[in-house]
Amino acid sequence: MESNQLPVNEYAKFYSPYINALGNVVLIEELEICLYDFIKFVQNIPMDKFDFRYAEGKWTIKDIIQHLIDAEHVFSYRALRISRNDKTPLPGFNENDYVDNTNANVRSIQDLLTEFSAVRQSTMLLFKSFSEEQLIIMGIASNAAVSVRAIGFIIIGHQKHHQKVFQERYL
Repeated sequence: MESNQLPVNEYAKFYSPYINALGNVVLIEELEICLYDFIKFVQNIPMDKFDFRYAEGKWTIKDIIQHLIDAEHVFSYRALRISRNDKTPLPGFNENDYVDNTNANVRSIQDLLTEFSAVRQSTMLLFKSFSEEQLIIMGIASNAAVSVRAIGFIIIGHQKHHQKVFQERYL
């Protein structure tokens, strides 16, 4: 399925900017493409920028990479639960609490990128395992209806959103 074919009733309005910014991409292909694009992009960031905050209280690039890792774990877990027809509403998570409780800024950038890659590989394998029927199953996450396939596109859009933030505010 391509992102521009995703019905708007399969995700919360909050995620519209992430999905609309994708243009016309195929889910599994784009999960892989944007993994390698992101790693290459981050590896070209000057070393003195990884601990930079563009304003007081804002996250560093390392914080954001850890946030992407954590969020992808959460989103993939939601996709797994929903794909298995688990009707239990899944709670949201406070991204600031997650970032406040990591040690991202003492980790090496290579360590963060290795973990990011491992999580994405797991996500790709998970989404490759879903049947067409599983991809359209709807569930509730963060008090909103969402399909399994929409979660995949949200993962991609979320990553691309933060990569754009890097470019606009950190570099």
